[in-house]
Amino acid sequence: MVILLIATLAVPALTGTALIVAGRGSATSSESTANRVSLVASVITAALVLISVIARPKLDAAWLPSLGVRWTFSVDGISAPLLLLTAALSIAVVVQATSHPPHGGSSNSFYGCLQLVEFGALATFLSRDAVIFFLSFEVVLIPMWVLISRFGDSHDLVARADASGRFVLYTVLGSTLMLVGILALVQSAGTGNLDRLAALHGAGMEPHTQVVIAALLLVGLGIKIPLFPLHTWLPPAHTIAPTAGSVLLAAVLLKMGTYGVVRLVIAPLPVGFGTLAPAFGALGVVGILWGGLACLVENDLKRLIAYSSVAHMGFVVLGLSSGTTVGLQAALFANVAHGVVSALLFFLVGGLKERWGSADLATARAALREVSPRLGISLVVGFAASLGLPGLVGFWGEFLAMYSSWSPAADRPQLFMRVLAVVAVTGTAIAAGYSLRVLRLIWSGDRTAPSHPDARGGEWSVLAVLVAAVLVLGVAPQIVLNSTIKDVAAITLEVSR
Repeated sequence: MVILLIATLAVPALTGTALIVAGRGSATSSESTANRVSLVASVITAALVLISVIARPKLDAAWLPSLGVRWTFSVDGISAPLLLLTAALSIAVVVQATSHPPHGGSSNSFYGCLQLVEFGALATFLSRDAVIFFLSFEVVLIPMWVLISRFGDSHDLVARADASGRFVLYTVLGSTLMLVGILALVQSAGTGNLDRLAALHGAGMEPHTQVVIAALLLVGLGIKIPLFPLHTWLPPAHTIAPTAGSVLLAAVLLKMGTYGVVRLVIAPLPVGFGTLAPAFGALGVVGILWGGLACLVENDLKRLIAYSSVAHMGFVVLGLSSGTTVGLQAALFANVAHGVVSALLFFLVGGLKERWGSADLATARAALREVSPRLGISLVVGFAASLGLPGLVGFWGEFLAMYSSWSPAADRPQLFMRVLAVVAVTGTAIAAGYSLRVLRLIWSGDRTAPSHPDARGGEWSVLAVLVAAVLVLGVAPQIVLNSTIKDVAAITLEVSR
């Protein structure tokens, strides 16, 4: 069964490398060939991920014995939903690119970068060694930077350079702090195995040591999430990035940050995280308000969805901060929910931007419900889920996060956490406001000009599947919650001892 894990990582890694080094070739044949190769690789990888999630294989082999670093990979209930999300969206971005080919560079490089992003993300979610976790995380950043700097919006080259530069500077800063924190954690605990670290649960580490290490990791990972006020790199990156880049950035890369908090901070550093959790949760709630208020006045639709991501990730942070099983369940579900909803909205807005020539809400457009009903229904479902409408996927994570904040763990300041819950409720009202604003501007009305084509082919297939996911997970959240509960309970039960 070990071969499953090796193949799961080898297919996207080798495919991505081969595409990048293959050269340009003929523009027409290169585009179609690269797309087909990438699609086949993504489908094979998704099948391997699905089998791995079911079979739960483990790989443990020595790499650097003198340093105690091992190739340790496995699947558990916490990583399984994120592995499936990554694999599914990796297929979706390739399928969507058949209708909206990349611009600005070699198609081989574009599809190669998509494969390498998938490889790095899967390795991050599979890794059970802290050093391998860090290296896998870093693999994602280089191809993501290429997608932004090379294949991003070419209408404003200065803005593209600024967005890619911010992405590099912020992520390198976050990586540096994360690396220092990981090395300190491994040195203090005497092991880099994440399962062993979770089992030790801070045993042998002084409280002040836990606090210092947790602070380093929370700031480093907070940049990746991104946590207010470390979020300022995200809106420019989303605005400039190609559709595939925006989807993977919002639905995969941000999830790696919160996943890292669970693996590297909450489980192995319970005292340190418990001390910092109220401040961590407060920053998350500020992000909920800040992101929502920005969405109320933002006229660039891609930037608006980027700010909404800051707000939604604030609910994830709030759930993590509660210190309860419900809170951790809420955070992990909200992670998946935001991945699905943000992917749906960025696919949709990317298509609209190509049709319109811009994503400016101030420009009068034909009402989507009149000229393109498929795009219109996708928009309605996406923003209804974004505002947390009951029965859709966005509801459960946010509701449970606020509930967990109202009833936090015994070592959390109850009054303060309840204040955060009340403020977070205000954020849901703001979300309703900006969602209805967008629907009023581009979905409702009776305008029929200028007309544009509706979603068809690969684009409609991707949107339809994501709309279905929003509905199914909204009605049956236990699909995700049942996967995570056993491993979540193990973490929180150990915390409470």
